[in-house]
Amino acid sequence: MTADAAENFSAKRIDFHAHAILPAYVDALKILKIDAAAEEGFPLPKWSVENHLEFMAAAGIDFTILSMATPHISDKNAAREINEEFAELCRRFPKKFAFAATLPLPNVEASIEEFFFATEKLGALGVKVASNSDGVYLGDERLDPIFAALNEKNSLVIIHPSPAKFLPREGVVTGKVMALFEYPADTTRAVLNMLAHGTLEKFPRLKVVVPHCGSFLPYMKQRAGAMFQMLASMNLMEPVNFFESVGKLFFDTAGDPMPEQLDMLLKIASLDKIIFGTDYPYVPAKIILGKKKIFDEEISRRGRTEKIYVDNARALLGG
Repeated sequence: MTADAAENFSAKRIDFHAHAILPAYVDALKILKIDAAAEEGFPLPKWSVENHLEFMAAAGIDFTILSMATPHISDKNAAREINEEFAELCRRFPKKFAFAATLPLPNVEASIEEFFFATEKLGALGVKVASNSDGVYLGDERLDPIFAALNEKNSLVIIHPSPAKFLPREGVVTGKVMALFEYPADTTRAVLNMLAHGTLEKFPRLKVVVPHCGSFLPYMKQRAGAMFQMLASMNLMEPVNFFESVGKLFFDTAGDPMPEQLDMLLKIASLDKIIFGTDYPYVPAKIILGKKKIFDEEISRRGRTEKIYVDNARALLGG
């Protein structure tokens, strides 16, 4: 880590889950004929660096790890242009922003190439990966060469949900508004697939962040752990060290951590594995500020403010 990077990571509060909606991304959506509102059931929010910096100041956030918005884009050329725009933004504001690179998943060769280019040439801190890319889920062994490359560099891997390839979209609200159910469902589906295939055992140097307070994993941990053991005993899957792998995961607090989600998350994760996230600008600044006030009061009461905002963040980033 460079001296400048170490200085940035010593900031008091780091946001691990925020997005920048850059011109290259908006242009790619148009070129690829992707209708964000139709796919997500939610309009693409407006974003500007000025508004983001204003939000950070109001929220008391010192540093933000940015990633691409949703819907995810798998085009190789678009991924390169988006990463280059992220790098330029971070060069302009090196004490405020860093970024996780976009990969053109599920294209293995192009994703490996983009990973090395983005981290070695553009300064990306790691990568953002979709829960599934055109129906190929994290944990699928076809993606192992990518994770081997990420593992080699002890990479930060930030998961972000993507809608499942086939959904009941008509007459079912959960199939229309992705953030309501499908986002946490698909995140959980992807993480369980990684655990079932021993991804974190095969690639132990990965630093994987699960979004939205663990999504549905707080409910699924006990059930899935028992099911995996049963299935392995019946020779229906290979044995995996499920609970040890869960213990390696990091979790961000984007969403609604209070009053219930944080305590649910703490039942499956140690305090050392929880980091702060806002999901700005998908969640409007005013709403985040209200939620953050309640969250801050609670973690201050518990004496956990520095742990979540500073210590865990620096440990995850290698500081």
